[in-house]
Amino acid sequence: MIVLKNFRIIDKNTDSFGTVIIEDGVIKEVIAESDDGLDYVLNEKKIEYYCLEARLVIDGRNYIHPEIPYEQSLLPVLMPAFVDLHTHFRDPGFPEKETLESACLAAAAGGYGTVVCMANTKPVHDSIEKIAALKKRSDALGFIDLYPAMSLTKNMEGRELSEITKLPPYTESPSPLLPRLLSEDGKDIAGDVLFIAAMREAKRSGLPLSCHCDFGGEEVEKLKKEGKPRSLWSRIEENNATQRVIELNKETGCKLHIAHVSTKEALEMIRRAKKEDICLSAEVSPHHIGCTEEDAGRLGDESFGRVNPPLRSEEDRQALVNATLDGTIDAIATDHAPHSQSDKEAGAPGFSGLETAFPLCYTELVLKNNMDLRRLSALMSMAPAGILGFGGNDPRGRGRIAPGLKADLIIADLRKKTTVDPETFRSRGKNSPFTGRELRGQILVNINHGRIVYEA
Repeated sequence: MIVLKNFRIIDKNTDSFGTVIIEDGVIKEVIAESDDGLDYVLNEKKIEYYCLEARLVIDGRNYIHPEIPYEQSLLPVLMPAFVDLHTHFRDPGFPEKETLESACLAAAAGGYGTVVCMANTKPVHDSIEKIAALKKRSDALGFIDLYPAMSLTKNMEGRELSEITKLPPYTESPSPLLPRLLSEDGKDIAGDVLFIAAMREAKRSGLPLSCHCDFGGEEVEKLKKEGKPRSLWSRIEENNATQRVIELNKETGCKLHIAHVSTKEALEMIRRAKKEDICLSAEVSPHHIGCTEEDAGRLGDESFGRVNPPLRSEEDRQALVNATLDGTIDAIATDHAPHSQSDKEAGAPGFSGLETAFPLCYTELVLKNNMDLRRLSALMSMAPAGILGFGGNDPRGRGRIAPGLKADLIIADLRKKTTVDPETFRSRGKNSPFTGRELRGQILVNINHGRIVYEA
């Protein structure tokens, strides 16, 4: 048993002070602080009893510097561990960029408990056997719960469906070795017939299909041949692809998820589609919330500032922020994409994002844009957990702090200021657009299934 007492408890539905009891990897009880005299005495006695029985007691007061007079507002927060729908672990095949071990360490340090990694590895994760092998390796490490995505086509070549055709229909108790999400990553299938077939398999299996929306069709190919700037054709590419997958899904009705939205036009398409009651969710990445094309230019448009989709204008960035506030965006996903130094110099797109996601989002969304911390918790924990099918009330459930749910929790100091230094990253990828930026909020402890897997 673990007792976590004297914390500010935050999840989608809660913002209160209290104590959380963990037993056998599951949240046993949440004891909210009470002003009522009798309830206060009974709760204190209950907590005292649990502390005597516990193998570990973590007191939030111990995180306050002894020379600072105690105030309840200084207590650290206890939140559900984060759930990431979109990462690139590069394993197997690209150890110079990342290994499974370094990626899992980075995720734990960033406060993540459940992570989906994309299938663009070598070999591609296009079979049940390959998915299970990586899942077993991650489980043996014991830092996070990893769920590799399965590609839609064999070897991601866009010619023939992968083993998504062999996936059983989703049940209430699916095998933990099966994927929780399907995606062709940054290679939306070009042919409508094959894409619709993949969507129908997603519908049959009940799994969400994540589309990266980068297929612009003939219009974009023409602009590329004419030598038009990336900022122009990539916008049309994303917007055309977003509209395309929404229209195709009207024929299939699968659980469509749109990855790393970056343009104001794509946001409007998603808003309209949701009003039409299409089964649709969408994510935004921290670097699109916190950076613009000016940052890309400063870092190098075709090197250290390059990412897919590109960093956009300030108008786009603000539209994304507003969309996280008004509910158009369902989840925040890192799109963690580590590269070696030479990769970035040569123009490889992507940033390492697992270890900066929470402080960046807390700084930009909560402190600068007055987002309720409960809303940020929902975007980073409960909502993505629900998209993956972990929104229930049994021990597999996560993303909230409630009795019976999996004990995946983080402790964070919201007052702590840190300056981003990629050399301290656990990830092998040191490519961050936030280098040198001062952010607020530090992950102090990460607890996965009732076990401490990271301490700052």
